[in-house]
Amino acid sequence: DKVSVYNYYIIVMKYMYITNNPKVAAIAQKYGVDRIWVDLETYGKEERQRGMNTVKSQHCIDDIRRIKPLLSTSEMLVRVNAWHDKSETEIDEVIKAGADLIMLPMWRSLSDVKGFIDAVDGRAKTVLLLETVEAENCLDNVLSVCRPDEIHIGLNDLHLSYCLTFMFELLSNGTVERICSKLRESGIPYGFGGIAGIGSGLLPAQKILKEHFRLGSDRVILSRGFCNTSDIINLTEIDRVFDVNMKKLRECEAEMLKCTQDDFELNKREIAQCVNSIVAEIKRNRSEI
Repeated sequence: DKVSVYNYYIIVMKYMYITNNPKVAAIAQKYGVDRIWVDLETYGKEERQRGMNTVKSQHCIDDIRRIKPLLSTSEMLVRVNAWHDKSETEIDEVIKAGADLIMLPMWRSLSDVKGFIDAVDGRAKTVLLLETVEAENCLDNVLSVCRPDEIHIGLNDLHLSYCLTFMFELLSNGTVERICSKLRESGIPYGFGGIAGIGSGLLPAQKILKEHFRLGSDRVILSRGFCNTSDIINLTEIDRVFDVNMKKLRECEAEMLKCTQDDFELNKREIAQCVNSIVAEIKRNRSEI
């Protein structure tokens, strides 16, 4: 029920939601979220994203143990820290705790990726989070030597790595399309970034979702703008928000079935115009401070 055809790809979207709250995880699963994401990454994140309105996780391995038994249809995705001298121990621990997929962030070399895949050793699926200039620069080597199960393009840190103003500049300047083309040719599943609820977001979520379909991306993070459990703490309201927003997502997906190639190309141009306006506004506001 989540299928669209564009340029001969079949796209079945997978949605990911970050939480360490078992009750919220159960609600997300109830409404069809494909992956519950426990986030253990802490190394260097505060320094990279200092002063930015981004989520700094306080998750722990025990969160995996508490949530995993509740999952019957959703998978458990765990982001570990960037490759370091104790990565093998960290990976062993998250696998024992119940991780179905393990994500490696901030990799910068073929050596990082080989170490990670060897450490997992087929005990869970491997996900590479591509979010540095160095990672893109060595992507050809990685794809020729290694076989991760999937790759996700992390727009937030990647736009910082490229010294850009707004993370969705990576859509408008062709960076995401360039990377997606390589991944599509390799046959490795891929996704990028995150989306808020349909009808919301600085760059409207429906436009971003349509770009996923154009580029053959079939996985995306549901961001804080989809359901912000820092602001919404009542479980009944969280349940309502997931119910409403997941229905809107599926309605938007159904609309993709009616889209032509011209529709997708028009959306691409509209994204570029919108991103340019947002970047100009951000720079104007910064100059006034």
